[in-house]
Amino acid sequence: MSGQDQFLQVVDRDEAERRFHAVLDLAPLPAETVPLYDALGRIVAADVVAEVDVPSFDRSNYDGYAVRAEDTFGASEEQPRRLRLLDEQVITGSAPAASVEPGTAMGIATGGMLPRGADAVAMVEHTVEEGVELAVYKAVSAGFGVSFAGTDIARGETILWGGQLLTSRETGVLAAVGVARVSVIGRPHVAIMSTGDELVAPGNLMQPGRVYDSNAQILADAVRELGAVPLPMGIVSDDRALLTARLDEAIASSDLVLLSGGTSKGQGDLSYRVVAERTSPGIVAHGVALKPGKPICLASHGGKAVVILPGFPTSAIFTFHEFVAPVIRTLGGRSSQRAATRDARLAVKVHSEIGRTEFLLVGLVSADDELIAYPMGKGSGSVTTFSRADGFVTIGRHTEIVDAGSTVAVQLIAPELAVADLVVIGSHCVGLDYLLGRLQKQGWKSKFLAVGSTAGLDAARRGECDIAGIHLLDPATGQYNRPLLTDELELLSGYGRKQGIVCRAGDARFAGKSVHEAIAAALADPECTMINRNRGSGTRILIDRALAGAQPPGYAVQAKNHNAVAAAVLQGRADWGIAIETVARDERLAFLPLEDELYDFVVPKTRRDRPAVEAFARLLQEAEARRHLASLGFSVARAGGR
Repeated sequence: MSGQDQFLQVVDRDEAERRFHAVLDLAPLPAETVPLYDALGRIVAADVVAEVDVPSFDRSNYDGYAVRAEDTFGASEEQPRRLRLLDEQVITGSAPAASVEPGTAMGIATGGMLPRGADAVAMVEHTVEEGVELAVYKAVSAGFGVSFAGTDIARGETILWGGQLLTSRETGVLAAVGVARVSVIGRPHVAIMSTGDELVAPGNLMQPGRVYDSNAQILADAVRELGAVPLPMGIVSDDRALLTARLDEAIASSDLVLLSGGTSKGQGDLSYRVVAERTSPGIVAHGVALKPGKPICLASHGGKAVVILPGFPTSAIFTFHEFVAPVIRTLGGRSSQRAATRDARLAVKVHSEIGRTEFLLVGLVSADDELIAYPMGKGSGSVTTFSRADGFVTIGRHTEIVDAGSTVAVQLIAPELAVADLVVIGSHCVGLDYLLGRLQKQGWKSKFLAVGSTAGLDAARRGECDIAGIHLLDPATGQYNRPLLTDELELLSGYGRKQGIVCRAGDARFAGKSVHEAIAAALADPECTMINRNRGSGTRILIDRALAGAQPPGYAVQAKNHNAVAAAVLQGRADWGIAIETVARDERLAFLPLEDELYDFVVPKTRRDRPAVEAFARLLQEAEARRHLASLGFSVARAGGR
């Protein structure tokens, strides 16, 4: 069966995993002995038994006097018990020569070794030396002030079990029993290579039609997070001989091989063909009913995993954690740790594709003692979406619609959910980026979800955010933002900004024209392509009003913010779009003014007194912040007003 034939036989996730594990040697790697100072983060290979007592002697917990407890019975402030003071003083690090006989006491320092005959310590603050006698003003019981030998750890006690992760706590215990070298499970070595002529290594000059290779870095650090060792093998071009040689090298030098890219069935996709030729038993699954991640290719060579991950970053990350991470954990002796999950209420309706298990990235916000999950987009090529998401929802292959308000289980990407001090939902603006950056420097952790002005206003009405950034024109009044408030919402005045057409300087279709003349010229030219904005954004409302129902080429392509619009025009993917003047100026694009608008901040009154909201409101009024916003091209005359 050819690789292409196998790719057409898409299997479900569980069947793919069953086939994959059936051809792997999943025994933990052989143990190795390492110095204790190098053992942090490693997995203990076998139980560790203490060969000494801790403490190894009866030790004083206080500065005071070693005594026989019965000699202090009846002591009080009015009637102290008097003991003969011995000449010897017990200091730390030495063994006492004399014994404490009945009716005697010996001075002892904290950590000192209790002399023979003594069974307690009278604290220095409860005693007074009177020449050769010691007056004891408080009775002590046997064992008071003493840590007896072996009370912490007893010789022969198991202090660590095989399979246990060594953190600073465990290495401290090993040091306490005198262990200088420890037996740990070997760390899996994972070869990582990226394939494709379109890839450019970070740090090199970008060229048209190329993309930076982010997968290699993401995968290498994901491997490190699992306690394994990445072996970077660089970018391999679409050259069959070169890829074959590099694959053979990777298999020989590692415990597991990862490739990314070249899993699809196009003529330029070589990875799965080469893997099929160079491995035995070879490919066991090529195509899994996942979204994203369908093209993943699972193979084995002599019990060693060889995996080709999809080239798109989000697909690569999901499939890595779904199929590869469990294998790395097993080889490294780590438990198959279940990822933390949290229940949340889905903010909006989500449509899914029947027949494929879908992973939906979400951002989490807290409202009324429950979590709300906001979808972060479904693009398999998005790196930033994954980096900003809190977790993901798994939608079963037989589910087509998940209704808004449904309770969903969110698998956290990080071990614990990091709660933000300030949650901002709504329209994106570079001015808001600056303000949130300033708050971060002040120590406030913020979370921003770019969902557009309309969805942001709805979130504020539902009490799901602290602040919503909006720029919505009310058609009934011709005013921005304020007419849309309810009695439960308060408005923090933001700043003014100009929206308009952005185009490349010198484009004759737009040069010297008013904005409405320019739009008419663009609509008259079937080769003139626009870049649109996402539905629900305030800018999209302006666009649709200006187009008056027309849908020119590019209308269906939606950018998520002003910067993305400018980038599309700058790179020639579009000829025009609507964005704010600030972004056009920064990118040296021509700008034709369309609308002076107000970008404001809506706050639920129930959240107005939260410290982070107060900090944001103060920042809006700060002179330095207003100066910087003005330097960005915004009008700040109203900033900070309520």
